[in-house]
Amino acid sequence: MEDIARAFLTAFRLILRFDPELAGIVLLSLRVSLSATFIASLIGVPLGIVLAIGVFSGRHSAIVFCHALLGLPPVTVGLFVYLLLSRSGPLGGLGLLFTPAAMILAQTCLAIPIIAALVQRVAARSWAEYRDEFTIAGASRFRIGRELLRMDYGALLTAFLTAFGRLLSEVGAILVVGGNIRFYTRTMTTAIALETNKGDLSFALALGLVLILISLAVSTLAFSLNHLFIEQN
Repeated sequence: MEDIARAFLTAFRLILRFDPELAGIVLLSLRVSLSATFIASLIGVPLGIVLAIGVFSGRHSAIVFCHALLGLPPVTVGLFVYLLLSRSGPLGGLGLLFTPAAMILAQTCLAIPIIAALVQRVAARSWAEYRDEFTIAGASRFRIGRELLRMDYGALLTAFLTAFGRLLSEVGAILVVGGNIRFYTRTMTTAIALETNKGDLSFALALGLVLILISLAVSTLAFSLNHLFIEQN
């Protein structure tokens, strides 16, 4: 019991004094997850709108497939990205394997279906409600999509934060493609796993506490925005 209490005390000290290694790991985690979420939003938001209001063969199957990807194991995504970036892979010449860029790519692949599915659900609901108005006005699909995004901006922020929160706590994919290299590709989740196995509970606890605080902040903000969006509508 004393060892656990001492580990917690040391963890708090590491956080309060802004330990350089701990700060570097936290900043890298935030940079990778935020970058991946932003890139995924550029792809996932338009994709969600197309799935919600588009008229094309196989649309229902595409929606089902998009939602099915929400349950895709992260380590499997990491494996496919690894094969893509390995020396014998099609993008092996870029030399991106075991770099932060590879981690961003893996997390982007994980975040795209999350954002697309959440946007599709909200946009489809608004489209069903205002379909007649848009039809009477003769609005183009592009304008309809733009207006739906404007009306559902709160849901878009919620989708962004939800994807970011999930990516921040992800370990499988980035461990496969990043390699958990100290001072280069080591994130909070991979460092926690490593330090726990090494028996350095203090450092693992410090990272765990920071991760919990960030996750709580992101979840609280997402819940508040979603509640505000519901009240406005």
